[in-house]
Amino acid sequence: MSDFDFDSSAFILNPRYQYQWEEAQQCNVLLYPEGLIKLSGSAAEIIQRCQGKITFSQLIDKLKLAFPEADGIAEDVKEFLQDAQRQDWIVESAD
Repeated sequence: MSDFDFDSSAFILNPRYQYQWEEAQQCNVLLYPEGLIKLSGSAAEIIQRCQGKITFSQLIDKLKLAFPEADGIAEDVKEFLQDAQRQDWIVESAD
């Protein structure tokens, strides 16, 4: 895994993971061959927007549009994405 710069790179959900609603868990999850990861509501809102190639600024714009009352979310989202990158949930887009 290599780190990428969120300010200059586009990223995508790692193809090894599948984002979906899990009825048995009553929450959104990331499925992968070894198991699943339960996502909080805010994590699910971010991850679902990473299923296609996206940049950090595009992601923030989409989240602000969906949640206009949420001020100052950029830093929190960036912290989540950095953790998601360390966990290998998101990867730099190849194109």
